[in-house]
This record gives sequence, structure tokens and C-alpha cells, in this order.
Amino acid sequence: MENKNQQNRKETNKKLQDLEQDTSYADGKFLTTNQGLKVNDDHNSLKAGERGPTLLEDFILREKITHFDHERIPERVVHARGAGAHGYFQAYENSMAQYTKAAFLTDSSRQTPIFARFSTVGGSRGSTDLARDVRGFAVKFYTEEGIYDFVGNNMPVFFIQDAINFPDLIHAVKPEPHNEIPQASSAHDTFYDFISLMPESMHMLMWLLSDRAIPRSLRMMEGFGVHTFRLINEEGKATFVKFHWKPLQGVFSVAWDEAQKISGKNPDFHRQDLWEAIENGDFPEWELGVQLISEEDEHKFDFDILDSTKIVPEELVPVQRIGKMVLNRNPDSYFAETEQVAFHLGHIVPGMDFTNDPLLQGRLFSYTDTQLTRLGSPNFHEIPINRSIAPVVNNQRDGHMRQVINSGRTAYEPNKIADGYPKQAKISEGGFTSYQERIDAKKIRARSDSFRDHFSQATLFFNSMSEVEQNHIIDALRFELGKVKLEEIRMRMLGLLSQIDATLVSKVAEGLGMAVPSKPESPMNFSHGADADPAQSESVKGKSSIKKSEALSMAKVVSKSIKTRQIAVLAANGVDGDALNTMKSALKAAGATVKIIAPKLGTIKDSKGNAIHVDESFLVAASVLFDAVYIPGGKDSIAALEKEGDAFHFVDEAYRHCKPIAADKEAIELLKGSYLGKKVLSGTPDESRLVSKGLVFNQPPATFIDAISKHRFWEREKPEEKFPA
Repeated sequence: MENKNQQNRKETNKKLQDLEQDTSYADGKFLTTNQGLKVNDDHNSLKAGERGPTLLEDFILREKITHFDHERIPERVVHARGAGAHGYFQAYENSMAQYTKAAFLTDSSRQTPIFARFSTVGGSRGSTDLARDVRGFAVKFYTEEGIYDFVGNNMPVFFIQDAINFPDLIHAVKPEPHNEIPQASSAHDTFYDFISLMPESMHMLMWLLSDRAIPRSLRMMEGFGVHTFRLINEEGKATFVKFHWKPLQGVFSVAWDEAQKISGKNPDFHRQDLWEAIENGDFPEWELGVQLISEEDEHKFDFDILDSTKIVPEELVPVQRIGKMVLNRNPDSYFAETEQVAFHLGHIVPGMDFTNDPLLQGRLFSYTDTQLTRLGSPNFHEIPINRSIAPVVNNQRDGHMRQVINSGRTAYEPNKIADGYPKQAKISEGGFTSYQERIDAKKIRARSDSFRDHFSQATLFFNSMSEVEQNHIIDALRFELGKVKLEEIRMRMLGLLSQIDATLVSKVAEGLGMAVPSKPESPMNFSHGADADPAQSESVKGKSSIKKSEALSMAKVVSKSIKTRQIAVLAANGVDGDALNTMKSALKAAGATVKIIAPKLGTIKDSKGNAIHVDESFLVAASVLFDAVYIPGGKDSIAALEKEGDAFHFVDEAYRHCKPIAADKEAIELLKGSYLGKKVLSGTPDESRLVSKGLVFNQPPATFIDAISKHRFWEREKPEEKFPA
């Protein structure tokens, strides 16, 4: 027995030794492939020329991304938490035929079925909807020519220029591997250690730390294709294109403090909002827009249109709206549809093609490989949600979970036994051909000099923000960098921020209790690998041809509609039923959703004894889940609410988050007992001034509706106005 125990201990010790070797740190060692080959350049994929396409022979890129794609099963490595819906897309009557032969973009009589999926990027399936994060925006078009997948985000740029850096980016932003903390958050050391050494990320960082990263609703955010693609017409002429989705519900966000509280009150806030809107018949709508650039104009801008860290400002190339997407049906099964849907940038149809964007080129490899791991089979296209409505006929056979039963003797071509079928399609028969771009370049790991400007568009973005939006970015940087423990990382970040805007960096530095570095560290711009000449590879700041772009500011694209807005009505027994019903009818006629919030569930009775259904109690409801608050009169109702501390908190918190608040004359007595009342209503306040701040007291419903249409009254965030709630 003792000998056996000793043997077991030896085997256990051997396993522990093996484990120690597997988890040893890489201090002082060269970077290698999994086969031990020392890597000279881990930041540029192998291309045919500096602006050329990525080559399939790049075994270092393939090994790195393949390993990354297979790291987790079955949950998506990124975009794990999502929500989806069915709908359709219909092109407008326009002249897109001169740019593309893709029928779904040119035939206004067609309704193309689609399935859209929205997601956060960094968090797991169990994380919150309200994380500060990029949002995935993917749409599967079931066209008569085959599947077309739009795979984008709610931000038009990305952190990196070359896909070979994507695994590093995600490893850095994910929970730190030693303790799996923090979840769904970029506010930690490893992310900013990476970002502070990658100046190309600074433009995207401005977007991430803006209000775009905390949308009010999935229905109220823009979508972007990020990359530059090509459209091809019947004559074979190509036009560069950038894709945009413009929401007809408007573009809105929540406040950061509000987002944190919503995460506690309802972490499914966005998913529930999308589901309920569709169930209520308030179908979300987006218009598809395109920015079209002729091949002759490819190099006319002060940035490279193939650089995914850059936008094409709408002032330079306007967005033309060419069609509309409507989501009108919720999934029947979350798993079978939303979870199993598989998107791929490489799923395109005749009339569309790719460019040599190195981030796009790497992603083209990644998606199929990811689906093989996640869905477990090369036959993932046979899962109902992924099936093409166009006939699928080829010689690919068998494999795990094969559904199709093929008949016949041949599974190859050319053949004579089956008269050569299935045959290749000619171009005139709808056969897909790649655009014949001439390439004459050296095989090289490098990056074009036109990709070296990392700051001018970050400056453009910051300058385009309203004062309120700029303050939100500053607060976000203070929060995020305040979570970073290593001072050297914070100092590197201040150095990069100093190259964007002097006011920005000074205010961030003040919040961190640090000084702006007199000579910022210049992280190496990895344009030619480890052998690069630092003097030639440092980041540069170009000059933008425009100083501000109104299209970048959410404050400039506010919709006046209040359709689907959630309005909380605070009431108790004895409420003025006539006033409540008048306001409720006006709000519902304008398309808003009205919910009665009371001390208890069940029903309350108005001053005439009529029963009123209660939607939620104060225990469940919270102001952060609503867009505006209304308090009707009724002495008994107001007296009851004055005994509810949650009622005061509800009002004060709504005020803090800059939301419209309406109150009838008697209800003003309730407000006087709140912090809001003591700060704002003391003395004899100017009524017109109150309305300008979103406080609609003893006014007709139309005034309140107008206030709701303005979304928020951000002036309340000024230091002299702000107060805790």
C-alpha cells in the first residue's frame, strides 16, 4: 500500500511540475510560434505590398488567429451576449444599379428577409447589457443570390489596423487571466497597458469613452460596416463604399451613473427593450446609407480609406440613404436562432467585393474557423437560421451533423457521368467573380506610411462633441484610468492624450492627481517589425481637412419623436384620475409607453373611486428604467407618496440624470420635500426657466411631450446644478 501511495505521489508531483512549466512567465524570452520559431514581426500580416492583400501563406497569422478562435467553446469568444430579431430590407427607388449589380440593393420591389443580431463585445453571455463597450451590429440578408452578411459595430472605426493584433487586443480587454476580473469592463491594467503602447487605438478609444458606448436602446444606435468595401456594377466597374445604418428612432444614450444602476436593476435592459418593442408592434427601423468613393478618388483624402481606424467624414462624402430595414418578429427560440446564427464577412453576393484593408483581410479568415469550433461542424450553414433561400448545390459532402441527403454517383467536377453538373456559372448567369485588381508588389510584413497618422481623427472626434459630450469623455477617462493600478500605464496614457487635445489631457490629469508629461513617451508604431527604425516608424499627427463634424455628435442628431419612450407615472390612492387620463392619452397618442408606479401592486382608486391598474411597485421600479416622470395631482395620492422615501428618490434620481419631469399643481408639494425641491423650487422660480430645464409644472401635456422629445437636459450636470441622488 505504501509503495502505491508513493507512486501516486510521484505521479502527482510530475503533473504539478508539468503544470508549472505550462504556466511559467515569458520574462526575458523571445516571442515564438507554437513550433518554437522566433517571430520577427508580430504586428503586421504578410501582404503583397504595403497596401496589398494579406497572403494565405502567412502561417504566423493563421496559427495565431486559429489558436485564438478555438480558445472557448461553445460561447462566442467575442459578441457572446446578444439579442436578435427577424425582419426585412427593402431598397428605395434609386440609381444604385450604376454602382452594383447586387439585386437586393437595386430592386425596390423586393423585400429581402433578414435576421439581425446586436451584442456587446467583451462580456460573457451572463454579463450586463449596459457595460461600457462596443456593440456588435450584424445583419444576415437571405437574398435570392445567396447569403450576404453585414458584420459591423455601432462605431465606425476599430482599435487596430491589422488583424494579426486582434487576439492581443481581446486578451488585453478580457478579464485578467490570473483572477478573471473584471467582467465586461475595459477599466483595468492589461487593457490600458496594451492601448498605451498602440497609438493607433486612440481614435477608437475616444468613441469607446463617449456616450456611444452606453446606448439608450439597441434600437437607438447607429451601425457601421467599419471597413471599406467595393461595389461592382454590371460592366465590372468598382466603387469604394462605406456602409451605415441610421436608426429612425433617433440616436440616444444613457448617463454613466444611470448605466451602472440599470445593470443592477435590470441587466437585460437592452434585450428586453428590443423584445417588447417588437411585441408591441413598435417595429425598429433603420435606413441603410452608403458613402461612395470612385476609384479615381482613392488617394485624395488626408487619410487612407483602407485604414479601419479612420472614418470618412460625412462633410467630405455625404451618406446617401438607399433602403430601409424593419425588425418585425422576435425569435421563437433564443438558442436555435440568436445563439446559433453564424455571420461571416466572406458571405457576399455578386456586385460586392473586398478591399485590401489588413484588418478586413484577417477577419475573412477568422469567421469560418470560429464557426467550426463554436457550432461543431462544417455544416453550420444547414442550421435553419443560417440556411440560404437560394439553392445550395455543390460537391461538398458528409461531415459532422450533415442534414442534406444527396443523391447520385458524383461528388466531383469535372465529370461526364452527371453531364458535368453541377456546372460553374458564367458571369452572365450570376456567377461570382472577384474584382480584378492589379497588384505588383513585394511580399513583405509592413504597414503603409499612409496608416501612420493616429491622432488627427481622434482630435476631430473630440472637437466635434458638444461641451457635455466632451465632459462625459473626460469623466470616462478619469473613471477608467482611475481603475488602472500601475502609474506608468496612466502616465503613458496621458502622453497619448496630450497629442489629441490639451484641455482633454489637463482635465484627465487633474482628476488622476498627476501632471501631464512634458515629453510624452512615443510608443513604437509597429510598421516594420522588430527591425524597424524608430525614427521612421513613430506615430505622426496629420492635419485634418475639417475641424468639426456634426454627424459625430449625438447631440446634433436628436429625433423629435417620443415613440416607444417609457414614461413613469407616480400615483397612489386618491390620484386625480381626470388629469392622469388626459396626460396618459396624450402620451400614448404620441407613441410613448406609460406605466403606473405605486407603493403596492394591484390597483389603486382615483379620487372618484375608479380602479386603476398598477404596472409596478416602487420596490421593483426605478427611475433609471424610464425616460421621463409624471406626477398627477390628488391630495390623498400626494399625501401617500410623501410617506414613500422611494418616491422622493425616484424624482431626485430622474433629475440627476437630466430627464424631463412633469407635475400637476398639487404634486408640486411632493417635489418640495425632495432634494430637487429644496435646490430648485426654493423661492419663486421662473416657470419658463424651469421648462427650459425640463421641469414641466402645471403645464399642458404638449409641453411635457416637447420636453421628452429633447431626451435629456444636460445643463443640469453643471457643477452648480448637480446634486447627489
